[in-house]
Order: sequence, then C-alpha cells, then structure tokens
Amino acid sequence: MTGVLPLYSAEEMRALDSRAIEELGIPGAVLMERAGLAAAHELLARYPQARRVTVVCGAGNNGGDGFVVARHLQSAGLEVSTHLVGQAARLAIDARGNLEIARQLGISLERNPPPSRLRAALRRSDVAVDALFGTGFTGAPRAASAAAIEELNRAAAPVVALDVPSGVDASDGTVAGACVTAEVTVTFHGPKAGLVIAPGARHAGDVVVADIGIPPQLERPTAAGLAAHDLLDLVPRRGAESTKYRAGAVLVVGGAPGMAGAPVLAGRAALRAGAGIAWLAVPESVAASIGTGSPELMVRPLPGGLEMAERAGAVVVGPGLGRDAPAGDLARRLARRHRGAVVIDADGLFALGGDLEQLARRRVPAVLTPHAGELARLLETTADEVERVRLSSVRAAARRANAVVLLKGADTLIAAPGGERVVVSVSTAHGLATAGTGDVLSGVIGSLLARGLDPFTAAVAGAVAHARAGARAAEQVGPDGIIAGDVIDHLPGAFAGR
Repeated sequence: MTGVLPLYSAEEMRALDSRAIEELGIPGAVLMERAGLAAAHELLARYPQARRVTVVCGAGNNGGDGFVVARHLQSAGLEVSTHLVGQAARLAIDARGNLEIARQLGISLERNPPPSRLRAALRRSDVAVDALFGTGFTGAPRAASAAAIEELNRAAAPVVALDVPSGVDASDGTVAGACVTAEVTVTFHGPKAGLVIAPGARHAGDVVVADIGIPPQLERPTAAGLAAHDLLDLVPRRGAESTKYRAGAVLVVGGAPGMAGAPVLAGRAALRAGAGIAWLAVPESVAASIGTGSPELMVRPLPGGLEMAERAGAVVVGPGLGRDAPAGDLARRLARRHRGAVVIDADGLFALGGDLEQLARRRVPAVLTPHAGELARLLETTADEVERVRLSSVRAAARRANAVVLLKGADTLIAAPGGERVVVSVSTAHGLATAGTGDVLSGVIGSLLARGLDPFTAAVAGAVAHARAGARAAEQVGPDGIIAGDVIDHLPGAFAGR
C-alpha cells in the first residue's frame, strides 16, 4: 500500500540480517560496527555537553553493539565505563570480539555489578546506554537484568536504548516485566513494531532509525506497517464531473433520545471529509431538533430512513444508537444484511456482543472501530488484557469477523480482514481523548468508503486524516481545549496537507 512504511518483527529483522550476511557476504561484525557507530554519533549530537557515559551491556549481540558504542565514545574524548550483566562466555563471536577490543583500549569493564555499584556509576554519568537486550528478547527479564533495568530507570541521567528498550518485545510492544524507559531509542535499519505499539511505545522515547548498510534489494514485505501522511494521496478528489452522489453518499444510523449529537458529528465529519451528501436515520422524536440545528444534513426518521441505505455508498451504524433491544436488533440486521460498505461503531459494536463470526460471511468486509473496552467485549476478555496485547487482540478480532478492525489509541491499529496485515497510525494529538471524536472518525471512514476506497484503505486513511486534523486543532486551541467539532473543522486542511 502506498504511504505505508515497513515495521519489523524480530523474526523479520533476523531474516533480513541473515540475508545480508549469507547472501551478500556482509560480515556480521560490519553490521554491528555500523550500528554502534550510528548510536554513538546520535548520542554525541543529542548530548553535546556529556562527559561521562555508562554503558550497560547484556550477553548478546545488543551487548556487542554497546561495546562498539563505548569504543567510539571514548575515541570522542568521553569517559566511559561498561558493565556486563551476564556471562561473557555466552557472547557470540562478534560481540565477544568487541568486548576484547574495548578491554585492550582500557575501557573500564565491570562484570555482573551489584545494584549498588551500577547505581554509583550511573550517579556520576551524564548519559546512560541501555544495551541489555535486543530484538530477540521475549518474556520477563531475569533477576539480575531486572535489577539493572531498575537502576537505569532510577538514574537521573537520560537513557539511550539500542534497537529497543530492554524489556520491550520488539515484535508486538508487549512488556512482561521490568522494562527500560528511554529518552531516545536508536533502532537499526528500520523501526520495529514494538516501538510504535503500546505499551512498548511508551518506553521508547524519541525513535531514531540508523542505517547500518543493509541494501534495499534484500527487503521483503512485512506483516505490519506504519502509516505515513502521503497515504492520503490515495483519496479520490472531486472533479468537474462530480455530483453530490458521485462525491459519496453516507447514511448514519443512530441518535437515540439524549444522544442525538453523536450521529450529527459523524454526518458533519463525513461531509468535511469530502462526501457529497450525508443522511441521518434517527428516531422520529429527535429528527426535528437535528434538522433545525444542522441544515447540511438530510434527516430521516426511523424506520423509514433505512430506505436510504440502498442509495448510500456507505452506512455508519451505531453513533448514539442506544442499547435497548430494538436498537440492538437494528444494528445486527444492518451489520449482517446490508450488502454495501458498513462502519460499525459505539452502540453498534455493543449489539454484536461476543459474536464476531456473524460478520464473517459479508461480501464487503465490515469496518469495526472499537476502543479497548469495546474490543474486550467483542473478544470476551478485559480491557486491561486488550491493552497488554494490542496487536494480537486486533488480529484476533479481524480473523474472527473477517473484517477490518481499527483499535483506537495513540497507536491506532488497523487490521485487514483475516488479521495478517496490520497498519499502525501514530497520533501526537492527545487532545483526541475527548467525547465525540470516535463519532468523527466513523464519519470520516464512511466518507472514504462512499468515495470508492476499499475498506482497509479507507480505515487506514481515515485514521491518518483524523490524527492530522486533531494535531492541527491542538496547534490552534491547545490539546486540553479540543472538542470534536474542532477536529471536524480541520479535516479539509488535513486532507489537503495543510
């Protein structure tokens, strides 16, 4: 997909390294040297006043990277001490070779330091380097490594992590025990999925990608990708021949008494995202009040308003729909039987309960847009568990429903039907954590579906545009004052790249 950058799992990165070494004959020692040199340069550029650095190494290749960093920092005139947690005998040949070079150069080395000794070294340091675990690490650190991680986190000095913060699973961002919280992570060749997916993303700090000399010809497609802003180039633009129907027609179904604002937000967002017309199908008791307040929206009372579904390019089901039995029946009926594109959000998701399989036979895959709590209900688990394993959770739902599943968050995850392909859209707009922005996102995706994008592309592009509009709103009003309407107002500029 255009506009999507690769995100590597540990296995994918290991395979890429192997191809560089075995197929092209690039020595592993050269890759390690390039990695350590790049990290040292980043540290020197970011912390030009640093004079003392403590490097904490593990008994793997990440530790070897750490010894290379130590050597180059010493060559730059810094006072460097290294601390090995683990057995030197377990170091692979390239890592062991760099340890020996560091020793010959007189770089201080302490093996398996007690926490008090490491604490004292960190107290004297201007910067610390985390080189304990690399991309191959999974699970919880053992006691000695966990103690070293705690000392790194307690230190006043900023921490630079090599490749991934120790304790983060590079493949999915899970954290099973003690974990380094870095100020910056220098990752090698390309970003790892665990650096942009929570909770791992919260430990990575600024992520800097360092080129270590692996040629692009060796690349293979990755299962996960990172959405870039140029992905919005895929969105169709209106031409001279456009009519309001050709530009895209969206039907929003929802708006129970007391919740009429939700479908209004979704409908307005659909229009601001480029749809030519938006209908709202809402209970008759609220139709009149919506119509007078939102003249751009075509309001139809339920159940007659559902006739517009056949004319719409996309149907958005759920914003403010309510959770009584008739509302649930309506949502399930549309989810199963509507033959065109459908977005299911909010109360529409509630109506599905844990029966995701009811969507699996749809001709056009549905788009589901849950937050963690809603996805937990769909998967019959807890929100805490979803947040712990976000990537596997969104994949499981996409597999069971054969649908596009968009798990909201600062790291919005969008899984394609079947769950194998996932794209991450990262948002810096923390102000999006406010009522109504989920309805806005649903309306945006509905608009993109109505304008002809396939469900997966529409969901990814919708997430990118929503995040960009939120960022622009935050710049104007500040992150604490954003309301959903501000995001809607900034959607045209977001799509235009302004």
